Amino acid sequence: MIGRLDEMPDGVVGLRASGKLTKQDYTDVLEPALKEATASGEARVVFLLETFDGLEAGALLEDLKTGLRTQFSDRKAWRRLAVVTDVDWVEKAMELFAWAMPGELKVFDDLDELEEAKSWAAG
Repeated sequence: MIGRLDEMPDGVVGLRASGKLTKQDYTDVLEPALKEATASGEARVVFLLETFDGLEAGALLEDLKTGLRTQFSDRKAWRRLAVVTDVDWVEKAMELFAWAMPGELKVFDDLDELEEAKSWAAG
């Protein structure tokens, strides 16, 4: 499930994900939120991943499309992406592939660091 985070700094889009992600999570929540962020020309996003049980089959294609759009169509709009998670393998994967991410990426490895992540993304 993906939902929006409340109480975000001005100009920052916040998302919260947990469990198994579905195609509907992408089409109804994630993709519109990322379009909102990139439309400003200064995409600043906080992504809180509490748990991760994988992607449903339909979500895999949406994940690929979202990734390609981020890399090619919207790349110049990205400024900061803060990922907050204590899912160890996700943290390591994000750090490993940070070089390929548009803009700046910072991983916060403790769920209690959400407020710090919001401040960093806004900065």
